[in-house]
Amino acid sequence: MRILGIDPGFAITGYSIIDYIGNHFSLVESGAVTTPAGMSFPLRLTKIYDDLNTIIDTYKPDAISVEELFFNQNTKTAINVAQARGIILIAGCKKNIPTFEYTPLQVKQAVTGYGRAEKVQVQKMVKSILKVDKLPKLDDITDSMAIGICHAHSQRFSMKL
Repeated sequence: MRILGIDPGFAITGYSIIDYIGNHFSLVESGAVTTPAGMSFPLRLTKIYDDLNTIIDTYKPDAISVEELFFNQNTKTAINVAQARGIILIAGCKKNIPTFEYTPLQVKQAVTGYGRAEKVQVQKMVKSILKVDKLPKLDDITDSMAIGICHAHSQRFSMKL
């Protein structure tokens, strides 16, 4: 199974392509779709949509895994991230790729075994699971890896039921 893990944002959208075959993970690609602060918001959303379509067309994922919105104190930021999430969900739907959403608690639980794990714990487990020497500097990219791992684990357990 090839999974496109996405950590949504409107300034930085982290993404990772992870192959999960026979209980083994391999990181195929990871990166970020970035939009400059001075760009109009509709153009930022358009860039996210266009770049994600290019990623989908290039890597042909079997599933898309997206983090659900964690509402923070800044309502304007939350609304903008929610709009970016909408664009991400539409990109998957238009390509007929099953798209799954996971809360931050579910992601932490799937990656570390503990839903309240600290960010550092999640990062260490992502590095170990994917067998990479070092993680990207942007947390958004590492988070997208964790979201992809979460989906693989969720699918594995749902197939056993």
